[in-house]
Amino acid sequence: MAKDMKDTLNLPQTGFPMKANLTQKEPEMLKFWEENKIYEKLQNKNSGSKHYILHDGPPYANGHIHIGHALNKILKDIIVKFKSMQGFYSPYVPGWDCHGLPIELQVDKNLGEKKERVDILEKRKLCKEYAEKFVDIQREEFKSIGVMGDWAEP
Repeated sequence: MAKDMKDTLNLPQTGFPMKANLTQKEPEMLKFWEENKIYEKLQNKNSGSKHYILHDGPPYANGHIHIGHALNKILKDIIVKFKSMQGFYSPYVPGWDCHGLPIELQVDKNLGEKKERVDILEKRKLCKEYAEKFVDIQREEFKSIGVMGDWAEP
């Protein structure tokens, strides 16, 4: 009779599940935060307190977020949440840089050889649509990594 190796270890007992099941838990957690207006309650609780404002330089709305965006936002989110837990009124108002070369380059890439024949007003319209599309996409991506903020009115 071989003894099971786990019986030879003195491990702590916990009620935590062995698997995180992030793909199931993440949407539930985000839904809970949104339905219960956790961000709004935190801001209202501290509304009369001393302000702590972290001015966030916005990302370009020219594609999906990458690890640099995630790291930047997560670190700032940690600071804002920490200051809020200390009692400061510390709102996070996100924003995006929706003009300039990065967006134009992506639109040009999408147009391919047609870019030379596109009217400047049409190109501006395409840039606006492209930026709006990626503002929506990035908003959801930032929310999915747990960044709290005034996402309804950036």
